[in-house]
Amino acid sequence: MTKNHQTMNERNVMDAKNKYLLLFRGKEWYSSLTPDEIQKTMDQIKCWFERLTESGKLKAAQPLKREGAIVSGKTGRIVADGPFAESKEVIGGYVLVEVESLDEAIAIAKSCPTLRFGMEVEVRPVAEECPTMAQARQILAEALLATAAA
Repeated sequence: MTKNHQTMNERNVMDAKNKYLLLFRGKEWYSSLTPDEIQKTMDQIKCWFERLTESGKLKAAQPLKREGAIVSGKTGRIVADGPFAESKEVIGGYVLVEVESLDEAIAIAKSCPTLRFGMEVEVRPVAEECPTMAQARQILAEALLATAAA
């Protein structure tokens, strides 16, 4: 099959390979620092991003606003709305990297300059397929086989 004729799912599988999402959690890392320490850390963060970019490992990165909503349930009701500033679990942004392994993605996360000030970085492999959709597809296939055999 040519690249132009690949299905959307096949393209997503190719795109997900060796990609890892780094989610940055925590409150204001700078809150207990002096202006000089803040400047030094900001310079270190800039260098960290430059190294990732120059190595070709950085694929995307964005900070996230503290406003937003959590939508849940069958009716899509909003169960919490922002800002989430009071939460310890605030996700402040993400970085998408393409590397050889989870260990390499973890090493990148460990080198983040803000870790020493209480930030946390969650490292997650990007799935080739939505796990719940894969499970639903398997259940459906089994049900169809059972119906055909009956």
